[in-house]
Order: sequence, then C-alpha cells, then structure tokens
Amino acid sequence: MRRTPAAVGSAVFFAVAPGGVAGFGPWWVTRWRMADLPDGLSWAAVPLRVAGVVLVLAGGAVLVDAFVRFVTEGFGTPAPVAPPEHLVVGGLYRYVRNPMYVGVLAAIVGQGLLLARSELLWYAAIAFVAVFCFVRVYEEPTLRRSFGTEYEEYRAAVPGWWPRLRPWVRTSSG
Repeated sequence: MRRTPAAVGSAVFFAVAPGGVAGFGPWWVTRWRMADLPDGLSWAAVPLRVAGVVLVLAGGAVLVDAFVRFVTEGFGTPAPVAPPEHLVVGGLYRYVRNPMYVGVLAAIVGQGLLLARSELLWYAAIAFVAVFCFVRVYEEPTLRRSFGTEYEEYRAAVPGWWPRLRPWVRTSSG
C-alpha cells in the first residue's frame, strides 16, 4: 500500500477506534465532568490529577507514534481491513507488542484520575478485557498466519502488555 492511502486510512481508523474507545467512551460515561470531592480531599487529589494528565498525554503520544509507524514501517494501517505489508517491530514496538492498546488504556485511566471518576477505571478494566480477548482470538492468529516465524520470534522476545526495560533487537533478517 502506498503511504498516502495508508496515512488517510490510518487517520480515519484513529478517529474511529482509539478515538471512540479513549475519547467518546469516557465522555459518554462522565461528560468529562470532574467528581466533587469532599473539602479535605481537594488538595490530596492534585497529585492524582497531575498523574492523570501525564497518562492522557503519554497515551496520546504513544498512539500517534504507533499509527505513524504502521504507515511508514508497515506500509498499511492498524485497521484489519487494510493491514500492514510488513510486521511493525520498530519504535515502541521494540518494548511492548501492543503499544496502541497500552496507550488507549493509559489515556482512559488518566482521564479517570484527572476527573476523579472511578467509573472510568471500571471502563478501562472492561476495555482491557475486550482488547485482550481480541488480541488473543483475532490478532495473534492473524499475525502468525501473515508473518510466520518472523512474528513468532518477535512474540517470544517482546511482552504483550508490560514493556521490557531494554529494546528488543531483531536477530534474524525477518
């Protein structure tokens, strides 16, 4: 796939998938209203709100980086209807196999902390279960069929959900 169609397709998918799960979903649950805290807890909540902002910004940055990498390295999109031609294993993918999902979940948890809304933490937990099942039932078998031993080597070396401390370096030519 050429870069321009891949970029357009990725942008549309970005708005629909992560935009829906990490943007519209939290808005629908909370209307992005902060919870009222008891008077004595308002100052105690400041570090949690700051952590929330950091998680939202970091999650967004991870998502953008991952989507760009699908276009530039994979020559495709993250959308199942227009998958990448090459296995994407650079950038943040050298640390964790699912940086997009980790970024989405970080953004949701961040909004929960920022808004002091526990229902968003429950929403993040439900989203994690759904994404985990999708990865196990659809993505991993599809990647195994599409990229064979290249994917198996990558899967064996890079954790799915909790990043490794040092970047993975490919040992075969793939």
